[in-house]
Amino acid sequence: MSKPIVDLVAGARPNFMKLAPVERALRKAGAVTTRIVHTGQHYDPGMNDVFFEELGIPAPDVHLEVGSGAHGSQTARILERYEAHLIAARPAAAVVFGDVNSTVACALAAVKLGVPVAHVEAGLRSFDRTMPEEINRLLTDAIADLLLVSEPSGVSNLRREGVPEEKIHLVGNVMVDTLMGEVERARALPIVAEMGLEPQGYGLVTMHRPSNVDDPAVLGRMLSLLVDLGRRLPLVFPVHPRTRAAAGRASLVNLLTDGPGLICSPPLPYRQNLALMASASVVLTDSGGMQEETTVLRVPCLTMRENTERPITVEKGTSRLVGNDPDTIRAAFDEVMAGRWPAGESIPLWDGKAGERVAAAIGEWLS
Repeated sequence: MSKPIVDLVAGARPNFMKLAPVERALRKAGAVTTRIVHTGQHYDPGMNDVFFEELGIPAPDVHLEVGSGAHGSQTARILERYEAHLIAARPAAAVVFGDVNSTVACALAAVKLGVPVAHVEAGLRSFDRTMPEEINRLLTDAIADLLLVSEPSGVSNLRREGVPEEKIHLVGNVMVDTLMGEVERARALPIVAEMGLEPQGYGLVTMHRPSNVDDPAVLGRMLSLLVDLGRRLPLVFPVHPRTRAAAGRASLVNLLTDGPGLICSPPLPYRQNLALMASASVVLTDSGGMQEETTVLRVPCLTMRENTERPITVEKGTSRLVGNDPDTIRAAFDEVMAGRWPAGESIPLWDGKAGERVAAAIGEWLS
Protein backbone atom coordinates (compact mmCIF):
# COMPACT_ATOMS: atom_id res chain seq x y z
CA MET A 1 0.00 0.00 0.00
CA SER A 2 1.44 3.36 -1.05
CA LYS A 3 2.06 6.11 1.48
CA PRO A 4 -0.13 9.20 1.46
CA ILE A 5 1.39 12.16 -0.39
CA VAL A 6 1.72 15.43 1.53
CA ASP A 7 2.48 18.69 -0.27
CA LEU A 8 4.96 20.97 1.50
CA VAL A 9 4.27 24.39 0.00
CA ALA A 10 6.74 27.27 0.06
CA GLY A 11 7.36 30.32 -2.01
CA ALA A 12 9.51 32.88 -0.21
CA ARG A 13 12.81 32.90 1.66
CA PRO A 14 11.39 32.57 5.21
CA ASN A 15 9.35 29.53 4.15
CA PHE A 16 12.40 27.52 3.16
CA MET A 17 14.00 27.78 6.59
CA LYS A 18 10.75 26.46 8.11
CA LEU A 19 10.21 23.77 5.50
CA ALA A 20 13.69 22.21 5.82
CA PRO A 21 13.37 20.62 9.31
CA VAL A 22 9.79 19.52 8.65
CA GLU A 23 10.74 17.81 5.39
CA ARG A 24 13.64 16.02 7.07
CA ALA A 25 11.51 14.88 10.01
CA LEU A 26 8.69 13.62 7.80
CA ARG A 27 11.15 11.78 5.56
CA LYS A 28 12.79 10.19 8.62
CA ALA A 29 9.43 9.17 10.13
CA GLY A 30 8.57 7.48 6.85
CA ALA A 31 4.79 7.56 7.24
CA VAL A 32 4.15 9.86 4.26
CA THR A 33 5.68 10.77 0.94
CA THR A 34 6.55 14.46 0.80
CA ARG A 35 6.17 16.53 -2.35
CA ILE A 36 7.77 19.97 -2.33
CA VAL A 37 5.80 22.64 -4.16
CA HIS A 38 7.69 25.89 -4.89
CA THR A 39 5.30 28.65 -5.91
CA GLY A 40 8.06 30.90 -7.25
CA GLN A 41 6.91 33.90 -5.19
CA HIS A 42 10.62 34.61 -4.68
CA TYR A 43 12.25 33.86 -8.00
CA ASP A 44 15.66 35.51 -7.54
CA PRO A 45 18.30 32.75 -7.14
CA GLY A 46 19.84 34.78 -4.30
CA MET A 47 16.52 34.76 -2.48
CA ASN A 48 15.72 31.06 -2.79
CA ASP A 49 17.82 28.65 -4.88
CA VAL A 50 20.83 28.91 -2.60
CA PHE A 51 18.63 28.10 0.40
CA PHE A 52 17.71 24.72 -1.05
CA GLU A 53 21.38 23.94 -1.60
CA GLU A 54 22.60 25.13 1.81
CA LEU A 55 19.80 23.61 3.85
CA GLY A 56 19.81 20.26 2.09
CA ILE A 57 16.24 20.61 0.83
CA PRO A 58 15.50 18.31 -2.13
CA ALA A 59 14.81 20.07 -5.42
CA PRO A 60 11.14 21.06 -5.73
CA ASP A 61 8.91 18.41 -7.25
CA VAL A 62 6.57 21.11 -8.57
CA HIS A 63 7.41 24.69 -9.53
CA LEU A 64 4.49 27.05 -10.15
CA GLU A 65 6.72 29.91 -11.42
CA VAL A 66 4.35 32.72 -10.44
CA GLY A 67 6.97 35.49 -10.15
CA SER A 68 6.44 38.89 -8.59
CA GLY A 69 3.54 41.29 -8.80
CA ALA A 70 1.02 43.24 -6.76
CA HIS A 71 -0.50 41.35 -3.83
CA GLY A 72 -3.81 40.67 -5.55
CA SER A 73 -2.44 39.51 -8.88
CA GLN A 74 0.33 37.44 -7.33
CA THR A 75 -2.02 35.76 -4.84
CA ALA A 76 -4.49 35.03 -7.65
CA ARG A 77 -1.81 33.44 -9.87
CA ILE A 78 -0.61 31.24 -7.00
CA LEU A 79 -4.17 30.15 -6.21
CA GLU A 80 -4.93 29.39 -9.85
CA ARG A 81 -1.76 27.41 -10.50
CA TYR A 82 -1.84 25.47 -7.23
CA GLU A 83 -5.49 24.60 -7.83
CA ALA A 84 -4.56 23.18 -11.24
CA HIS A 85 -1.80 21.13 -9.59
CA LEU A 86 -4.23 19.81 -6.95
CA ILE A 87 -6.74 18.77 -9.59
CA ALA A 88 -4.06 16.96 -11.58
CA ALA A 89 -2.28 15.34 -8.62
CA ARG A 90 -4.35 15.48 -5.44
CA PRO A 91 -2.37 15.01 -2.18
CA ALA A 92 -3.65 13.67 1.13
CA ALA A 93 -2.90 17.06 2.71
CA ALA A 94 -1.17 20.39 2.11
CA VAL A 95 1.26 21.90 4.63
CA VAL A 96 1.77 25.66 4.38
CA PHE A 97 4.30 27.77 6.26
CA GLY A 98 4.36 31.26 7.73
CA ASP A 99 2.42 34.23 6.42
CA VAL A 100 3.37 35.07 2.82
CA ASN A 101 1.00 35.25 -0.16
CA SER A 102 1.82 31.65 -1.06
CA THR A 103 0.60 30.55 2.37
CA VAL A 104 -2.94 31.90 2.09
CA ALA A 105 -3.35 31.27 -1.65
CA CYS A 106 -2.38 27.59 -1.46
CA ALA A 107 -4.41 27.04 1.71
CA LEU A 108 -7.48 28.51 0.01
CA ALA A 109 -7.01 26.47 -3.15
CA ALA A 110 -6.66 23.28 -1.10
CA VAL A 111 -9.63 23.90 1.20
CA LYS A 112 -11.95 24.68 -1.72
CA LEU A 113 -11.09 21.27 -3.19
CA GLY A 114 -11.51 19.47 0.12
CA VAL A 115 -7.77 18.89 0.67
CA PRO A 116 -6.92 19.17 4.42
CA VAL A 117 -4.49 21.96 5.34
CA ALA A 118 -1.89 22.16 8.11
CA HIS A 119 -0.44 25.56 8.96
CA VAL A 120 3.06 25.67 10.46
CA GLU A 121 3.59 28.84 12.54
CA ALA A 122 -0.11 29.35 13.17
CA GLY A 123 -1.66 31.81 15.61
CA LEU A 124 0.85 34.66 15.42
CA ARG A 125 -0.80 38.09 15.49
CA SER A 126 0.53 41.63 15.25
CA PHE A 127 -3.03 43.06 15.50
CA ASP A 128 -2.07 45.41 12.66
CA ARG A 129 -4.29 44.79 9.66
CA THR A 130 -2.34 47.25 7.53
CA MET A 131 0.29 44.49 7.27
CA PRO A 132 -0.41 42.09 4.37
CA GLU A 133 1.13 39.30 6.45
CA GLU A 134 -1.48 39.79 9.20
CA ILE A 135 -4.31 39.30 6.72
CA ASN A 136 -2.58 36.17 5.39
CA ARG A 137 -2.23 34.77 8.93
CA LEU A 138 -5.84 35.42 9.88
CA LEU A 139 -7.29 33.91 6.73
CA THR A 140 -5.02 30.87 6.72
CA ASP A 141 -5.77 30.03 10.35
CA ALA A 142 -9.52 30.46 9.75
CA ILE A 143 -9.54 27.71 7.10
CA ALA A 144 -6.73 25.37 8.21
CA ASP A 145 -7.50 21.99 9.80
CA LEU A 146 -4.30 21.59 11.84
CA LEU A 147 -2.70 24.61 13.52
CA LEU A 148 0.93 24.12 14.54
CA VAL A 149 1.99 26.92 16.87
CA SER A 150 5.47 28.24 17.67
CA GLU A 151 4.87 30.22 20.90
CA PRO A 152 2.22 30.43 23.66
CA SER A 153 0.72 33.70 22.37
CA GLY A 154 -0.34 31.81 19.25
CA VAL A 155 -2.35 29.33 21.33
CA SER A 156 -4.06 32.18 23.20
CA ASN A 157 -4.88 34.00 19.96
CA LEU A 158 -6.43 30.94 18.35
CA ARG A 159 -8.50 30.12 21.43
CA ARG A 160 -9.78 33.70 21.53
CA GLU A 161 -10.75 33.40 17.86
CA GLY A 162 -12.82 30.30 18.63
CA VAL A 163 -10.60 27.64 17.06
CA PRO A 164 -11.46 24.19 18.46
CA GLU A 165 -8.87 22.97 20.96
CA GLU A 166 -8.24 19.71 19.09
CA LYS A 167 -6.92 21.64 16.08
CA ILE A 168 -4.24 23.51 18.09
CA HIS A 169 -0.79 22.02 18.80
CA LEU A 170 2.06 23.96 20.44
CA VAL A 171 5.12 22.45 18.75
CA GLY A 172 7.83 25.11 19.05
CA ASN A 173 9.74 27.05 16.44
CA VAL A 174 10.91 25.14 13.35
CA MET A 175 13.10 28.03 12.21
CA VAL A 176 15.13 27.58 15.39
CA ASP A 177 15.76 23.97 14.30
CA THR A 178 17.39 25.31 11.15
CA LEU A 179 19.42 27.87 13.08
CA MET A 180 20.73 25.31 15.58
CA GLY A 181 21.64 22.91 12.82
CA GLU A 182 23.54 25.52 10.83
CA VAL A 183 25.07 27.98 13.29
CA GLU A 184 28.41 26.21 13.78
CA ARG A 185 28.92 25.85 10.02
CA ALA A 186 28.00 29.51 9.69
CA ARG A 187 30.48 30.61 12.35
CA ALA A 188 33.24 28.80 10.45
CA LEU A 189 32.72 30.97 7.35
CA PRO A 190 35.28 33.75 6.76
CA ILE A 191 32.75 36.43 5.79
CA VAL A 192 33.31 38.63 8.86
CA ALA A 193 37.06 38.81 8.28
CA GLU A 194 36.58 39.18 4.51
CA MET A 195 34.55 42.32 5.17
CA GLY A 196 37.39 43.69 7.29
CA LEU A 197 35.37 43.37 10.48
CA GLU A 198 35.94 41.96 13.94
CA PRO A 199 33.44 39.79 15.87
CA GLN A 200 31.17 42.02 17.99
CA GLY A 201 32.71 45.00 16.21
CA TYR A 202 29.82 45.73 13.83
CA GLY A 203 26.04 45.65 13.47
CA LEU A 204 23.75 43.94 10.95
CA VAL A 205 20.79 45.66 9.27
CA THR A 206 17.83 44.36 7.26
CA MET A 207 14.88 46.50 6.18
CA HIS A 208 12.15 45.82 3.66
CA ARG A 209 8.67 46.35 5.14
CA PRO A 210 6.28 48.88 3.55
CA SER A 211 6.15 50.97 6.74
CA ASN A 212 9.89 51.64 6.42
CA VAL A 213 10.55 51.75 2.69
CA ASP A 214 7.42 52.73 0.73
CA ASP A 215 7.20 56.36 1.88
CA PRO A 216 10.20 58.26 0.42
CA ALA A 217 10.34 60.61 3.43
CA VAL A 218 10.46 57.71 5.90
CA LEU A 219 12.97 55.78 3.81
CA GLY A 220 15.17 58.85 3.52
CA ARG A 221 15.15 59.34 7.30
CA MET A 222 15.91 55.67 7.93
CA LEU A 223 18.79 55.50 5.47
CA SER A 224 20.26 58.76 6.77
CA LEU A 225 20.04 57.38 10.30
CA LEU A 226 21.87 54.19 9.27
CA VAL A 227 24.63 56.23 7.65
CA ASP A 228 24.90 58.25 10.86
CA LEU A 229 24.95 55.19 13.16
CA GLY A 230 27.52 53.60 10.87
CA ARG A 231 29.96 56.34 11.77
CA ARG A 232 29.91 54.96 15.33
CA LEU A 233 29.76 51.24 14.51
CA PRO A 234 30.18 49.67 11.06
CA LEU A 235 26.83 48.37 9.80
CA VAL A 236 26.48 45.56 7.26
CA PHE A 237 23.33 46.08 5.18
CA PRO A 238 22.28 43.31 2.76
CA VAL A 239 19.77 45.32 0.74
CA HIS A 240 16.48 43.63 -0.11
CA PRO A 241 15.43 44.06 -3.79
CA ARG A 242 12.26 45.82 -2.60
CA THR A 243 14.29 48.35 -0.61
CA ARG A 244 16.73 49.01 -3.42
CA ALA A 245 13.87 49.57 -5.86
CA ALA A 246 12.18 51.98 -3.42
CA ALA A 247 15.45 53.87 -2.96
CA GLY A 248 15.78 54.13 -6.73
CA ARG A 249 12.27 55.57 -7.12
CA ALA A 250 12.97 58.08 -4.34
CA SER A 251 16.41 59.09 -5.71
CA LEU A 252 18.07 57.82 -2.52
CA VAL A 253 20.44 55.26 -4.02
CA ASN A 254 23.37 57.49 -3.08
CA LEU A 255 22.70 56.56 0.56
CA LEU A 256 23.17 52.87 -0.32
CA THR A 257 26.68 53.43 -1.65
CA ASP A 258 29.35 51.81 0.50
CA GLY A 259 30.88 54.28 2.88
CA PRO A 260 33.20 53.95 5.86
CA GLY A 261 30.35 52.82 8.09
CA LEU A 262 27.56 51.38 5.91
CA ILE A 263 28.58 48.23 4.05
CA CYS A 264 25.87 47.45 1.50
CA SER A 265 25.53 44.16 -0.35
CA PRO A 266 22.92 42.14 -2.25
CA PRO A 267 20.82 39.67 -0.19
CA LEU A 268 23.09 37.04 1.33
CA PRO A 269 22.83 33.24 1.43
CA TYR A 270 21.41 31.88 4.65
CA ARG A 271 24.69 30.78 6.24
CA GLN A 272 26.49 34.01 5.47
CA ASN A 273 23.63 36.02 6.93
CA LEU A 274 23.60 33.76 10.00
CA ALA A 275 27.39 34.12 10.38
CA LEU A 276 27.08 37.90 10.39
CA MET A 277 24.14 37.82 12.81
CA ALA A 278 25.82 35.46 15.25
CA SER A 279 28.92 37.67 15.56
CA ALA A 280 27.18 41.06 15.48
CA SER A 281 27.01 43.31 18.51
CA VAL A 282 23.56 44.53 17.44
CA VAL A 283 20.93 43.81 14.80
CA LEU A 284 18.54 46.43 13.41
CA THR A 285 15.71 44.79 11.48
CA ASP A 286 12.05 44.80 10.54
CA SER A 287 12.12 41.05 9.89
CA GLY A 288 9.93 38.72 11.94
CA GLY A 289 12.30 35.78 11.70
CA MET A 290 15.35 37.73 12.77
CA GLN A 291 13.60 38.70 16.01
CA GLU A 292 13.49 34.98 16.76
CA GLU A 293 17.01 34.22 15.56
CA THR A 294 18.60 37.03 17.58
CA THR A 295 16.69 35.83 20.65
CA VAL A 296 18.26 32.37 20.33
CA LEU A 297 21.70 33.85 19.59
CA ARG A 298 21.33 36.37 22.48
CA VAL A 299 22.16 39.30 20.18
CA PRO A 300 20.52 42.69 20.93
CA CYS A 301 17.79 43.31 18.36
CA LEU A 302 16.30 46.72 17.56
CA THR A 303 13.05 45.77 15.84
CA MET A 304 12.13 48.68 13.58
CA ARG A 305 8.39 48.15 13.83
CA GLU A 306 5.54 49.45 16.00
CA ASN A 307 4.24 45.95 16.73
CA THR A 308 5.27 42.32 16.56
CA GLU A 309 3.48 39.04 15.98
CA ARG A 310 6.24 37.39 18.02
CA PRO A 311 5.75 38.95 21.47
CA ILE A 312 7.81 36.30 23.25
CA THR A 313 10.94 37.77 21.64
CA VAL A 314 10.21 41.02 23.49
CA GLU A 315 8.98 39.44 26.73
CA LYS A 316 11.80 36.91 27.12
CA GLY A 317 14.20 37.54 24.24
CA THR A 318 16.55 40.27 23.13
CA SER A 319 14.16 42.19 20.85
CA ARG A 320 12.74 45.64 21.53
CA LEU A 321 10.21 47.49 19.37
CA VAL A 322 11.71 50.82 18.31
CA GLY A 323 9.50 51.76 15.34
CA ASN A 324 10.97 54.04 12.69
CA ASP A 325 11.52 57.16 14.75
CA PRO A 326 15.23 58.08 14.49
CA ASP A 327 15.44 59.40 18.06
CA THR A 328 13.96 56.20 19.54
CA ILE A 329 16.25 54.02 17.46
CA ARG A 330 19.29 56.13 18.35
CA ALA A 331 18.47 55.94 22.08
CA ALA A 332 18.19 52.15 21.93
CA PHE A 333 21.42 51.96 19.93
CA ASP A 334 23.10 54.01 22.66
CA GLU A 335 21.98 51.45 25.27
CA VAL A 336 23.52 48.62 23.27
CA MET A 337 26.76 50.53 22.83
CA ALA A 338 26.84 51.21 26.59
CA GLY A 339 26.34 47.51 27.39
CA ARG A 340 22.94 48.00 29.01
CA TRP A 341 20.89 45.55 26.90
CA PRO A 342 19.05 42.59 28.54
CA ALA A 343 20.65 39.19 27.90
CA GLY A 344 17.34 37.43 27.24
CA GLU A 345 16.09 34.00 28.32
CA SER A 346 15.66 30.59 26.73
CA ILE A 347 12.24 30.03 25.14
CA PRO A 348 10.43 26.74 25.89
CA LEU A 349 10.26 24.36 22.88
CA TRP A 350 12.74 26.45 20.90
CA ASP A 351 15.09 23.51 21.25
CA GLY A 352 15.90 22.27 17.76
CA LYS A 353 13.26 19.53 17.85
CA ALA A 354 10.17 21.37 16.62
CA GLY A 355 10.35 19.68 13.21
CA GLU A 356 10.04 16.29 14.89
CA ARG A 357 6.98 17.46 16.83
CA VAL A 358 5.43 18.84 13.63
CA ALA A 359 6.03 15.53 11.84
CA ALA A 360 4.50 13.60 14.74
CA ALA A 361 1.42 15.85 14.81
CA ILE A 362 0.94 15.52 11.04
CA GLY A 363 1.35 11.75 11.21
CA GLU A 364 -1.21 11.43 13.98
CA TRP A 365 -3.59 13.81 12.20
CA LEU A 366 -3.47 11.88 8.93
CA SER A 367 -3.85 8.52 10.63
